[in-house]
Formats: sequence, structure tokens, C-alpha cells
Amino acid sequence: MNSKLNIVVRVDLDHSKAQVIAKGHITIHSVNALYVVAKRANSLKGGLDLELDVSSALVDEEALDMLHAASETRHLPAKIDPDQAPCTISVLAERRHPRPRAVRLAA
Repeated sequence: MNSKLNIVVRVDLDHSKAQVIAKGHITIHSVNALYVVAKRANSLKGGLDLELDVSSALVDEEALDMLHAASETRHLPAKIDPDQAPCTISVLAERRHPRPRAVRLAA
């Protein structure tokens, strides 16, 4: 899997919908790139329904938790959107990258 993010945005202003499609590896650091794109899409029109489609990406569990938190609070993180504009986000996800586990070595 490519670690580089590839993001495509589809906007339907007539139906107040936008879809942000991400491919690649989404980590707790690269998730900020999705937030920035989501903020730009959200600023196009008030009341926009924003769908973050990460179903084709490899998503770290912590990053997915962050995306779901933004969906539940209906706000992007304050460091991305200091004005805290309302943002209706739904997250489409299928796969997750598991957290690294401690490895025990037998002596």
C-alpha cells in the first residue's frame, strides 16, 4: 500500500453534498490533510453534507477514531478550524491498520 495520500473531492452544490475520497495510508499525522480538505469543502456552502470516504485507504485505528470523533461532534479539530463552523461529516471506512503490539521474545 502506498503511504502517500491521494485525495479527490466531488461536490454537488445543488444537493448540498460533498464527498472527499482518500486512498493511501491515513495516520494520526496525515489525517490533518483530510481535515484541511474537509474544511475547504465545508466552506463552499452552509449546511453541506460531507462524506469522508476512506474505504479504499489503510486507516490506523487512532486516525479512524479521530475521524469518528469529528463526525460525532459535528466540528473539525480547533487547530484546523479555530472558528468551529458546524460540519456535518459521515465517515465511510472498511479497513483499519492495527495498532502495533508488543512482541515477547522467548528466552
